[in-house]
Amino acid sequence: MKSSFMLNLFSNLIARRWWETIPEGTRLVFFFVSIFISFFVLAIIFYLAGLIVVGGRRARFTDAFLISLLGTVFSAVFFAFIPYPLIALLLVIFVWLLLIKQLYETGWLGAIAVSMLAIVVYLVIAILVALALGIMKEVLELLTTFI
Repeated sequence: MKSSFMLNLFSNLIARRWWETIPEGTRLVFFFVSIFISFFVLAIIFYLAGLIVVGGRRARFTDAFLISLLGTVFSAVFFAFIPYPLIALLLVIFVWLLLIKQLYETGWLGAIAVSMLAIVVYLVIAILVALALGIMKEVLELLTTFI
């Protein structure tokens, strides 16, 4: 039962756009919640990456918040209103790099280094969360067998 549900979900995600899987009445709420979560997670990640690459004087926490806020808003707007995903992706990458370059007062290579380190930090955190949730799922299944 579970595997057929997951297979159906993944086939729907592949066959059509992912936002069509969200119920019609909750799409706006989902949009704002995902932007809010993305904003806070990215602010922390950009702050850590900025500290490592450009140093503490140029990488301030407020700059990281501004980068994540503006980058998230521009990303959402570009992907929502530009019908060609590749063009939207290229514009989003350019805007993120431009924001990092301007707010961290670094060059293009510094902005690329900050963004690459932010990607690595994000992936490490995502893997750790996935492992923790996977382990928690297994523990909960084990506990429910005893009850």
